[in-house]
Amino acid sequence: MAPLPHSPSSGSPGSLQMSGSGGEWSVVVQRNIKSSLLLLLVISAAFAFSILYSSRGLTVGTTTSTGEALTQSPLHVALDVSRQVPGDVEDQSATGDNNVSPEQSTHAEISLPSANSSSSAAATAAAAPSTVHDQKAGPSVQLEDKCDISRGKWVREPNGPVYTNLTCPMLPDFKNCQKFGKDPGHLFWRWQPDGCELPRFVPERFLDVVRGKRLAFIGDSLARNQMDSLLCLLSQAETPTEVHTDAFDKFGTWHFPAHDFTLMVMWTEFYAHAVPVAGADGKPTGSFDIHLDRLGAEWTSRLPGLDYAVISGGNWFFRVNYLWEGGRRVGCVNCDRDENLTDVGVPYAVSRVVRAAVEGIARCRGCKSSLVTFLRTYSPDHFEHGSWFSGGTCDRKAPLEEGEVSMGSIGWELRRVQSEEVRRVRRSSGGRRFGVLDVTKAMMMRADGHPGAHFDSRWMRNGSDCLHWCLPGPVDMWNGVLLQRLAEISPPSTGR
Repeated sequence: MAPLPHSPSSGSPGSLQMSGSGGEWSVVVQRNIKSSLLLLLVISAAFAFSILYSSRGLTVGTTTSTGEALTQSPLHVALDVSRQVPGDVEDQSATGDNNVSPEQSTHAEISLPSANSSSSAAATAAAAPSTVHDQKAGPSVQLEDKCDISRGKWVREPNGPVYTNLTCPMLPDFKNCQKFGKDPGHLFWRWQPDGCELPRFVPERFLDVVRGKRLAFIGDSLARNQMDSLLCLLSQAETPTEVHTDAFDKFGTWHFPAHDFTLMVMWTEFYAHAVPVAGADGKPTGSFDIHLDRLGAEWTSRLPGLDYAVISGGNWFFRVNYLWEGGRRVGCVNCDRDENLTDVGVPYAVSRVVRAAVEGIARCRGCKSSLVTFLRTYSPDHFEHGSWFSGGTCDRKAPLEEGEVSMGSIGWELRRVQSEEVRRVRRSSGGRRFGVLDVTKAMMMRADGHPGAHFDSRWMRNGSDCLHWCLPGPVDMWNGVLLQRLAEISPPSTGR
């Protein structure tokens, strides 16, 4: 057989005839073989490319703790183990060493790194004594967010709330708006996210999801507001036992014995260690020295043992406060008249303390490796015509229309910096998981849901409360979102 030609010349068919019939057949066969091989190569390349392209949409691994694959229910807003949060523009997760710093069991404040020093964070952790073994980050699951619960509208709910002021025995009088004459119209609304459903809160389902767990709300009086809401919701299925409440009602623990579920509240105005500023008379003023590099120990010392933490805050920055770092004052908030300090603005101050809090939790050696932390975004006030003691009111009878909500409100900026700090810590938190309960837009629209003047006057005289939320009321929606998140990441226990 004649050797195969290197490259048959186009336009020279005479070369086949000169080789005879056997040579002609040989060349034809060779051409067909080469054509077939080329076609097979093209098809294989296209198939491989399609596999690689489609695999970018969903990468499934195992959880860091159980090794079981996660699934999503119809409401796709839950925190998954890739730490995705609905509404995030981008979130490029990266695994890293779980360099953690201890959370002391004493009341000494916890030192933290400065704003932009990841190396100092590692150094702080390395120098600190360990209370448990380091936890290594495991594989993660990438799930697409298909519904953003932060966007939606309030729609009529003819069934009313899950509980009433008559069916919740632990409802505090200063949130019991119906007892003090508030119009009940604010009770007949529910949050309708765009493109999905937020199911009605089912107390039995929540208790089933958190069976054998410990959950704490960490923050100011609005964290307590959410905790009181959850107590009322869950009391419709099981009456809790009060384990402990301090004299100032800032720290409390309740237990649901049938489900072995422990619910806690922990007070902190700023997350960071803060000291009231003394006036000329030596008495505390309304201002604080906030130490950005030290977390308050009263809440961090209680982190070990928790399964879930819900942190929140921001409202205490709307006063004159001073920021400290490295043992000196480095800035202030709302201090226009102080020529020696730079007013850094509320959003910057909030971002710094949130960063301190989530970094401290991420590096907590005494905490469970499975600890899940949610940040509940900023909840605004709705004072009109004044403030607390200057004639401020909030007498609306229905939720605001979307066009009535100010897009220039500082609340949007606080929501943004809070969410950014959660995204930041997720990229370097190792195996610990963080998520956002994004309620800002929903609460921007509920000017009708505050007590106003409808509360026990023994709590506050000649004032109006347009910051906290009535119970029952719009704040119950926060726990509906929390339930959905928990149900997504924590399949209900089969134990009874």
